[in-house]
Amino acid sequence: MSKQKQKQLRKNVAPYEKADQKSSIKQILNTIIPFLILWFLAYQSLSISIWLSFAVSVLAAGFVVRTFIIFHDCAHQSFFKNKKANRVLGTVTGVITHFAFEKWKRSHSIHHATSGNLDKRGIGDVWVMTVEEYVHASLWKRIAYRLYRNPLVMFGFGPLYLFLVSNRFNRKGAKRKERWNTYIINLSIILIYAGLISIIGWQAFLLVQVPILFVSGALGIWLFYVQHQFEDSYFENESEWDYVKAAVDGSSYYKLPALLQWLTGNIGFHHVHHLSPRVPNYHLEKAHTSTPPLQKATTITLKSSLQSIRFRLYDERNRMFVSFKQVSMLLRIKKTLKSL
Repeated sequence: MSKQKQKQLRKNVAPYEKADQKSSIKQILNTIIPFLILWFLAYQSLSISIWLSFAVSVLAAGFVVRTFIIFHDCAHQSFFKNKKANRVLGTVTGVITHFAFEKWKRSHSIHHATSGNLDKRGIGDVWVMTVEEYVHASLWKRIAYRLYRNPLVMFGFGPLYLFLVSNRFNRKGAKRKERWNTYIINLSIILIYAGLISIIGWQAFLLVQVPILFVSGALGIWLFYVQHQFEDSYFENESEWDYVKAAVDGSSYYKLPALLQWLTGNIGFHHVHHLSPRVPNYHLEKAHTSTPPLQKATTITLKSSLQSIRFRLYDERNRMFVSFKQVSMLLRIKKTLKSL
């Protein structure tokens, strides 16, 4: 894509980079209120059946994901026109989603600025190794990478690590505003937990809250993972890296059923979002349908997205993701050469 076409593409999307207060307020009402109602119903359902309560908690988890999209838009300053309003709502939704707003805002902005850049990996993204890096890595590093990319670890242990460790502590060198935002969110979570436990008891609280956190966390990680980890995703070295190409070719269009698209706040239009993070989630579909070049982005469905689980290493030579099995031969050759 020529620079002129890239410029035109961004120009076509620009009209959608405007927050609409009515749409934003409507989304708050149809997201956070249903979540609170479902949390209460999950608790009430415990007197009938633990499994019924679990089913309601799973549905509530879907609204946590939708709440996270609001949080996400606030981090991009796209949900409201007013910066302070975005900060306040971002902090409130950070309590619900258990994410530190200022800390995550920083790492996520780095993700947008470096997505698909092989020389700037490591902040706000999924750990990706190239085939060459993996083949020449130490045994322990290969083991660590295989564990990290294992679905049970990534989608099972991952949510626990996010909620209990990563999101609870400030990074080294964090500025005062970022540190205090984390403290405020942590304290709010503690007070809410303590209040609910004092009212309904710790057992009932855990039976409702743990499934919500685990399912919403696993879904969130999956959405983030699958929208950049598809077979021919875009990756380049710094000298060749291009922002627009990284957005359009390195982010997928996750074509979901209508209900799931609604619950996930249109984040399936990830290529549009990466091209212009200032487009609010409720305008993403319009931006996609009104811009023909964006409709050429890699499209994945619920069924085809499952294939991404086997994409573990990026092959720079062939510009595609490959499985561990596909590089096992290279490791055997390396081992043979060492023994000679």
